[in-house]
Amino acid sequence: MLTEITNPVSEPETDLRAEALRRLGKKREFRGHLLAYLLVNGLLWAIWGVAFAMTGAWLPWPLFAMFGWGIGLAFHAWDAYGRRPFTEDDVRREEARLQRR
Repeated sequence: MLTEITNPVSEPETDLRAEALRRLGKKREFRGHLLAYLLVNGLLWAIWGVAFAMTGAWLPWPLFAMFGWGIGLAFHAWDAYGRRPFTEDDVRREEARLQRR
């Protein structure tokens, strides 16, 4: 007699696991991005410090790189930590709004 092997994990649990893995991946990518940001900008500030000590040029030009890259980093952080998934209530409200048009 053959017994049927069933999937011990139900479909909603599988979806939940996939979503958890996706979100963990985003958080890991953000931490790598943050590390690169800190290391590169630290190096830029070190170069500026040497140039300042040697020439006295006071313009802190690494601020430009920090600001520009920081905008991208902030959006990456929002995507990894701040964005919440759609709920059924969100979908129903949007459907109702579309029906009223």
